[in-house]
Amino acid sequence: MNEALRRAMAQARLNDRQLAERCGVDAKTVGRWITQAGRVPRARHRWAVCDALGEDETVLWPTAAKKAVKVGPDREIVSAYPYRSSCPAALWRSLITNAKRELTFAGYTNYFLWLEHARFGSVLRRKAEQGCRVRFLIGDPDSDLTRSREEDEGVALTLSTRIRVTIAELEKIRNRTGIEARYSAGHAHLSVFCFDDDMIVTPLLTHSVGHDAPTLHLHRYQDDGMFDRFASHVEELWNRGTPVWERQTHEQA
Repeated sequence: MNEALRRAMAQARLNDRQLAERCGVDAKTVGRWITQAGRVPRARHRWAVCDALGEDETVLWPTAAKKAVKVGPDREIVSAYPYRSSCPAALWRSLITNAKRELTFAGYTNYFLWLEHARFGSVLRRKAEQGCRVRFLIGDPDSDLTRSREEDEGVALTLSTRIRVTIAELEKIRNRTGIEARYSAGHAHLSVFCFDDDMIVTPLLTHSVGHDAPTLHLHRYQDDGMFDRFASHVEELWNRGTPVWERQTHEQA
């Protein structure tokens, strides 16, 4: 019997059927997770359960978490996905929700965040009001680089349009929260999303859009490891970047 899972479900007031619906599995499967102590769900289902119950994986399935611990140079790679679209939505929600110090979204457009996460603007506002630093690093919609990438992508919903949607959404919440946004050209083919000591990294491939790109989930375990290398890259780009609303003010003047 998985007592930790049973208690977490009771505290969340979810029965087998309700948790199964949240995780996209059959109610009988959830029953087996509870009654068979040695049964460990697949990683994506564990993330969905943890998200639904507000509990940590190390509490519900400590053996699975222990097996995932690495000691080599790749120890900071938690998981890898062939496509960003295959990275579980529950993982994104968990990382955003649990971040206390930093949320940095250094995607070229960050457009997909508004589509895939319900009430994303409200979540950002709440995190900022709680003292979490929220930053967006985006491409310049009017730059030659953006136009070049638009030709490379060849999709109807252009990069510049997606960038402007992000800016418009941020406009709605920035005045009361202090959310920051800067233009940068240095991350045209690499997206980095930081959540305190966790990170999602997506290198963009030629003739592909973001959701088709390979994706890594990293967790910081050491100094000057993979996490720190990507974090330094983002900080350098941020320091070089141009504040979005400062430039808009100059253009309107």
